[in-house]
Amino acid sequence: MMSLEWLRTLHAVATYGSVTAAADTLHLTASAVSQQLAKLERETGHTLLEPNGRGVRLTGAAQLLVEHAGRILSLVEEAQADLEAHRDQVIGHVTIAVFATAARGIMPQLLRAARERYPRLRVELLEIDMDDSLPLLARGDLDAALYCDWVNSPLALADGLSGEHLLDDPIDLVLPADHPMAGHAQVSLAELAGADWIAWTKGSICYDWLRQTLRGEGVEPRIAHTAEEHQTQLALVAAGLGAAVIPRMGRDPVPNGVRVVAVAPTLRRRCYVAWRTGTERRPALRGLLDLLRTHARTA
Repeated sequence: MMSLEWLRTLHAVATYGSVTAAADTLHLTASAVSQQLAKLERETGHTLLEPNGRGVRLTGAAQLLVEHAGRILSLVEEAQADLEAHRDQVIGHVTIAVFATAARGIMPQLLRAARERYPRLRVELLEIDMDDSLPLLARGDLDAALYCDWVNSPLALADGLSGEHLLDDPIDLVLPADHPMAGHAQVSLAELAGADWIAWTKGSICYDWLRQTLRGEGVEPRIAHTAEEHQTQLALVAAGLGAAVIPRMGRDPVPNGVRVVAVAPTLRRRCYVAWRTGTERRPALRGLLDLLRTHARTA
């Protein structure tokens, strides 16, 4: 009979692309992964891996088995959730991936509340960009993930994931203090045609959103500098090197030499929490979601 662990190992190889990567994810040695796959080959009577350059690739039989393994592992997770729900105690360990500003703006207070309300629950915070966190959630490496999108750039969740809106986060324009419009109460993006912009890292969702938003206002974006951290972006604005748009949640203190101006019409990003469909029956995850709903309202 095929072992669940053998199927989990094959599924990890398919997901992460190599025996070595699967071993790292499963906290095994590459030799142990190979041994488990060899046992699965003997049990099924099929070759599962074949040489591919310096690496290996899945055979047709392995790909067929991986499809079944994904469903089987999902059913096992549902069974575990049902058992935890039957016990109905908020205990255990949950992992949540959070993007940087939510990690600062929501999570410290939430983690303290979780420790006080659910002393037998361990919530593990992982600061991970949502480009990476949602695929990790779908693969079962996380229990929940916070992510965001924009009204003019909605994000669709992958099959098997569920999500819930938590809050809307206004986004402000930040300008050098000596900029001609720094004293205005509101500024439209169209009024900044020809300005240099400081953006997020090229290729990120936020970088693409800024370019799309500026072009939607008739402004051809001229990206002068890119920086991942908002604190760095603010420092570049303070030095007079360009304008930027930065959300309010978890925003760093604004340095001298920077003015914050509202954007007209208002820019907002929408923040959500996602989980694998069905796992919300786990009391531990339900407790985390309830805390998120409470703390999102006061973020």
